[in-house]
Amino acid sequence: MSTIHLAQAQEKNNFLLPNATFFVEAIIFLVVMFIFFRFIVPPIRQAMRERNEMVQRQADENRKASEKFTAAEERHREALSEARNEAAKIRDTARTEGQKVLDDLRGRASAEVAQLRRAGDEQLAAQRDQVLGDLEPQVAELSRVLASRIVGENVTVASGRKR
Repeated sequence: MSTIHLAQAQEKNNFLLPNATFFVEAIIFLVVMFIFFRFIVPPIRQAMRERNEMVQRQADENRKASEKFTAAEERHREALSEARNEAAKIRDTARTEGQKVLDDLRGRASAEVAQLRRAGDEQLAAQRDQVLGDLEPQVAELSRVLASRIVGENVTVASGRKR
């Protein structure tokens, strides 16, 4: 009987024919898939969507920041160029004004030198006239004494200078 029982049992357990366990496992699988797609997948999709939106916002913000940086860098270059031009103009103006001041000071110095020279020349002429006036009587006296000694007689000298 055991061989007959085995043959009958084998006929019942044909692997090609599904049994009730297969259907129960299939139903459990479908229930699990339903729960999975109903309650687990939507929050994950929402989180993925939010993450993609955040990444997109960051990419847009990075692009805008890059554009702002480029614009600011261009404004900086323009301001720097403008400042350099302004500095060159100020430097040229300062050189011109400095040259004018130097020319003015040189002119004043030349005028002062000329005035001092004239005053010195006038003072020297006055001192020369005074010295000549002081020395003329002495020279006349010395000439008379010398002539008296040479001649051996007393000589009187007439003044040759007219005042």
